[in-house]
Amino acid sequence: MLVRSFQLSDYVSVTNLFKQVLTEACYDETMEAFARQLSWDSELVLVAIEEDQLVGIIVGTIDNHNGYYYRIAVGQEFQRRGIGKALIEGMRQRFVQRKVRKIMVTVDVHNETVIPVYESAGYQATDFSRTTHRLSIVNG
Repeated sequence: MLVRSFQLSDYVSVTNLFKQVLTEACYDETMEAFARQLSWDSELVLVAIEEDQLVGIIVGTIDNHNGYYYRIAVGQEFQRRGIGKALIEGMRQRFVQRKVRKIMVTVDVHNETVIPVYESAGYQATDFSRTTHRLSIVNG
């Protein structure tokens, strides 16, 4: 498996993945935020590729010198294989390179179910941001 920066040629695969794993309300919000993050800093959008297929994505952002994991998605048939952890680690490395002060996990009603993935990657309750912090209004 390869974790790399998003490329424009990934757009259709990312859209299909988000449609597969996110609710309709979450999909709409995520696509808006995804587009904004690409316009601000596409290096904070990572994808996981396995056998030439896009199987996962993570979107991060930096605000006020803090790094935030915004949304993670892994194709249903590829879950529970370490792909989410690899994406989280790849984004963590990007945050460290950018010298963020603190790394937080943005938690909203749409991603409560993925908290255990972040916990298994070493994050704790104190690392979760349950505020109204939304990528769509944050400029990294």
